[in-house]
Amino acid sequence: MSQNRPPLLELVEIVARLRGPDGCPWDREQTLQSMRPYLLEEVYELLDAMEHDAGVDGLEGELGDALFVLLLITQIGADAGRLTLDSVAQRITNKMMKRHPHVFGDGADDANPGGIAAWEARKQTEGRSRLAGVPRSLPALLRAHRQGEKAASVGFDWTEVAQVMDKVSEEIGELREAIEAADPSAIEHELGDVLMSLASLGRHLDTPPEAALRRANDRFASRFATLERLAKEDGVALTGSSDPDWLDALWERAKQEEKSC
Repeated sequence: MSQNRPPLLELVEIVARLRGPDGCPWDREQTLQSMRPYLLEEVYELLDAMEHDAGVDGLEGELGDALFVLLLITQIGADAGRLTLDSVAQRITNKMMKRHPHVFGDGADDANPGGIAAWEARKQTEGRSRLAGVPRSLPALLRAHRQGEKAASVGFDWTEVAQVMDKVSEEIGELREAIEAADPSAIEHELGDVLMSLASLGRHLDTPPEAALRRANDRFASRFATLERLAKEDGVALTGSSDPDWLDALWERAKQEEKSC
């Protein structure tokens, strides 16, 4: 490899060599199907770096890992004769230019050319449902958030946070009724509606629910680890029959310790 070549081009060549006849056995045996878990892993590691302010080294490292996996998947597709890196790049180039006429075309007089409503309206010229681009495989809260955004682009949305709060309360009330009726199917249905309404609330608060829940999970894991340590320091074993009041007290101690840090 020449040191004078652009780093991105050098990486593309490295990926092709890894997949070549004299390349790495592991890289050569990968398929589009086998790469799915690696793609998910790298995307989530990148998300983690973004959410926890990993710094330049951390962000560059995770972006590089994700880029490598994407280039490897592209090379696998190219080896199968299904596409090329150029065809992938050309397709996304064409799409971005079409979706941004206010930058690359004659759409500079749009009322809000860079807004999500204008973006979704341009996508409709492609003949798909507004929700078709939201993958069913997304985490459920993220999918709810994205579907809500797309529906809102045509005005199918609440106008005020208070209205969404009322909807959350309404859905919780319906969940209570389902619980009182001891109807498993209705409970699942109503719990789903509660979560959907909470996703809408997060969207209206500019707080994506998936990110909020990920951070809440991190807080819970950290506090519970502190609770376990405090129990050990008190010389008490945690069991299924542990006193609930004692556990609540330990939890409050864990929270106070977290605040003092």
